[in-house]
Amino acid sequence: MTGGFHLTKRDGISRGKAVLIRLVAVLLSLIVCGLVIMAITGDNPVEVYAALIDGAVGSKNRLWNTIRSMMLLLIVAVGLTPAFKMRFWNIGAEGQILVGGIAAAGLMIYGGGSLPGAVLIPLILIVSTVSGLLWGLIPAFFKAYFNTNETLFTLMLNYVAIQLTNFAIILWESPKGSNSVGVINQASKAGWFPKLFGANDTMIVLLVLLVTVLMAVYLRYSKQGYEIAVVGESRDTARYAGINVKKVILRTMMISGGICGLAGAIIVCGASHTISTGITGGRGFTAIIVAWMSHFNALAMALVSAFLGFMQQGAIQIATQFGLNENASEIITGIILFFLIGSEFFINYRIGRKGGGKG
Repeated sequence: MTGGFHLTKRDGISRGKAVLIRLVAVLLSLIVCGLVIMAITGDNPVEVYAALIDGAVGSKNRLWNTIRSMMLLLIVAVGLTPAFKMRFWNIGAEGQILVGGIAAAGLMIYGGGSLPGAVLIPLILIVSTVSGLLWGLIPAFFKAYFNTNETLFTLMLNYVAIQLTNFAIILWESPKGSNSVGVINQASKAGWFPKLFGANDTMIVLLVLLVTVLMAVYLRYSKQGYEIAVVGESRDTARYAGINVKKVILRTMMISGGICGLAGAIIVCGASHTISTGITGGRGFTAIIVAWMSHFNALAMALVSAFLGFMQQGAIQIATQFGLNENASEIITGIILFFLIGSEFFINYRIGRKGGGKG
């Protein structure tokens, strides 16, 4: 006789089988999304997915929007990677992006009329990175010296950053009373990323790819990357090996926060050209899924970010074309993420059948 099921932790799984499980999850998510849209609108699922593809890559402008969405998600995931690899659960990327964005917007407003672009843009990137770095250093200090809970600490700092952003909006609102900053330097475009190779988003792509490659090399080949891995595996082992754990925690979170702060500058200077509490677009949380699903592999993060960027832009087109409200694209993205996260369960665990007696 047999009865019920049991879970067994896998000792390992081949890369091909893991990829197959993820592909099945993607296929199932697309089927469910199609059924949901069909149930709401009554339209043919084939038309729905045609609209999705058209929304993501149907024109040059839409293609660049998808690429930009992918790159912005990727750099945040890259920023979270060293902290997560160290088992420091940095849930504060949203706040780190915002403080970097505030620094970028402030420099655009106060320096846009006096500094040339060749000076202003590098200065913005540096100051925004330092802002995110210092914001990430706060929870790292308390974790290193007082063993506080970094998950709650970094999460709560997000709300502090939101309030700082609201203060900046009131300070810089234009026109007065609008409760928004508006497009910064719309006429002069001071602080905006320049058009390179005929495209507005080329500089975003170059910066993000550069940071991604540097992070991959840093984690895999540097001594500091090795120390991050050891601290992540066991802090007691790291101490036994002579690694200064406090120093590693502080340094790693400075890097993590700095890259997220840089992401804030890239969003403000290269995409939104304004500052608001919505510039993060939830990327600080979505990037957690990207980094975790990719097992901190830079190439895998690029692929996952590309897929999510494609689906998010396509979902926006579906919502518009079929007359759904603005939350529809988020629902579709949520369904896809649900299946992708669920696929990791089947990669890590095997479902077996309980047997009775010799069965």
